[in-house]
Amino acid sequence: MPEPIEPLRPPEMFFEQIRALDIIFDEGDVDRLGRYLALLLEANRHFNLTAVKDPGEAWMKHICDSLTLVPFIISAEAHTVIDIGSGGGLPGAPLAIALPQMQFTLLEATGKKARFLQETVAALKMTNVVVLNDRAETIGRDREHHREHYDIVTARAVGRLPALVEIAAPLLRIGGHLLAIKGAKAAEEIADAKEALYRLHSHVLTTHRTETGTIIIIEKQRRSPKLYPRRPGEPGRAPLGGGKERPTPA
Repeated sequence: MPEPIEPLRPPEMFFEQIRALDIIFDEGDVDRLGRYLALLLEANRHFNLTAVKDPGEAWMKHICDSLTLVPFIISAEAHTVIDIGSGGGLPGAPLAIALPQMQFTLLEATGKKARFLQETVAALKMTNVVVLNDRAETIGRDREHHREHYDIVTARAVGRLPALVEIAAPLLRIGGHLLAIKGAKAAEEIADAKEALYRLHSHVLTTHRTETGTIIIIEKQRRSPKLYPRRPGEPGRAPLGGGKERPTPA
């Protein structure tokens, strides 16, 4: 478990953005976010978790960016959230701190990153968080525990949208939402994902520009076809809509 560490203090502009999002923190939330960020930047000295090393910049680009999803999760009346490709815990860990009444799963395939998440969850006593060291393609076929189980899937910097839709949609219950934080090419990714959205019985509800990116909100309309997700790695290597495709499943 990481040693006790002093929380990093946020810049004033962080609080300005939080007020704009209508987020009200409980007592101790800002300190817990600061401790999480301190643990992230300390671990980043030993292996790559983030290219952002300046604490003030990290508050805005990591913590604030993650918390832009809070209003959408609350409006969906979600109870179960899975953060796929969680890496250093973004956006899942800040969301779990801000929304302690909801259950979060942080999914990370790389062992050392998953261990960092497990140690951080223990150090911060995050009782509403479970860490899974696995791939989305694998758990997406686990009907007992994960397939069509979650109200919300979150994703930040997890490949392009065609592949992301294929690995995320099978995890969502019908009517659940994928919240994908994207950058300047969000519209291009949506256009590229047309085939994947069709095959995974999903559609884009809306997009929302923030100070730090673009949130794409996708709703799952029907059960995911049994064919999807394909084998680990295949959605990224051969995204739906690119190259020769299989017949559309029933």
